[in-house]
Amino acid sequence: MAQFGSVHAWGAWGRRFKSCHPDFICLLYIYLMEINKKLISKKKPFFSISKKLKDFLKTHDRWIENVISYDDLSRFSDSINLLDKKDKDTLWKRLIFNESERQEIDNNLKIIYTLLHSDGNPSSIPYLTIDSVDYCTFGNSKPFRVKIRNIVNDNFTYFYVKRTDASRVYGIEFEHMLSPRHLNFLVNDSSLIEEHIAGIPGDIFIKDYLPKCSEIQKAQIAKEYVKFNERCMIRLLGDMRSYNYVVIPIHDFDQVIYKIRAIDFDQQSFEGKFSVYRPQFFKENKPMMDLVRAKLKTDSINQYKIEERSTISRRLIISEKRMKLLIGIMKKDTLSINDNVVSLRNEIFKFTNENLFLKCESMGDLMEITLKYLKKNYQNVSLIDLI
Repeated sequence: MAQFGSVHAWGAWGRRFKSCHPDFICLLYIYLMEINKKLISKKKPFFSISKKLKDFLKTHDRWIENVISYDDLSRFSDSINLLDKKDKDTLWKRLIFNESERQEIDNNLKIIYTLLHSDGNPSSIPYLTIDSVDYCTFGNSKPFRVKIRNIVNDNFTYFYVKRTDASRVYGIEFEHMLSPRHLNFLVNDSSLIEEHIAGIPGDIFIKDYLPKCSEIQKAQIAKEYVKFNERCMIRLLGDMRSYNYVVIPIHDFDQVIYKIRAIDFDQQSFEGKFSVYRPQFFKENKPMMDLVRAKLKTDSINQYKIEERSTISRRLIISEKRMKLLIGIMKKDTLSINDNVVSLRNEIFKFTNENLFLKCESMGDLMEITLKYLKKNYQNVSLIDLI
């Protein structure tokens, strides 16, 4: 069955079911079983930054001194539930701080913004204002969202303050090096500052926007979802349920095209189930999978998978030195429990039949072999059953 990988799992099942190969029918059964069970059952712990990882972050201008921390923002005095346009709870709270602390908090948040988006020059601070600080009550990281505005032209943006987690740091670095877009962040021992990734949250897009798309747009979205699914699996980014990625509409001449981009990285290389790293198996993404099955043939899916693998391979070559250094640090870091490492390496081995995976003793080892395997084999889709 490994010969087929997950390529056939994308096919137009309804039309082809009667003539399917027995192995394909087996894969269909596996897919239906996976999508209907809970893939993540336990809350992931936070992992601290090791000394070597800290040195790496300092070298690449990611480290920041403690201007303001996650705990500082936790000392709010009151909050107001934020509702959407339909008066439904967004699970975000608008925070209220004591006046005695508000001025200091605002000033420190402005400093953070200048460090995140420029060289930290304080000359722009008088032209900035903090419109709001919100707190998310949902999810693992429970971030603070800061809205900052330029009072001269009313342009505004957001950034996020989260607790430091080595898993998330590795996840963002892999996203920065392996995805189509760069990602900016700052970190210290207590707090992680992330820039805002603009786009329509996947769950909202699926519900409110996807039904209104043209048939041509739906085919293009299906293509992008195949590539996104491929990218997440290759770099072992887990938990890409619909609310953990955004869909970005881009106007291109006389049409609108869509790109898909991850926004949550704390499930980087932690879980032991391989299906956690495959967005197609989350029930929240079923409408996207239905779209792929309806719009794309197997040959097209193969083509898009090869395109994404070759693109990532080229990115690996460009960032080879930086990636090699980061993987070397990751191999010695503890980012999961031993049972998860053993389970994941065994599952990946079943898909690739590559013995090197069985020798992996850490999530860093698995990432190293995965990327080497990709660079070696990406041109032959039948050989890369890892994905």
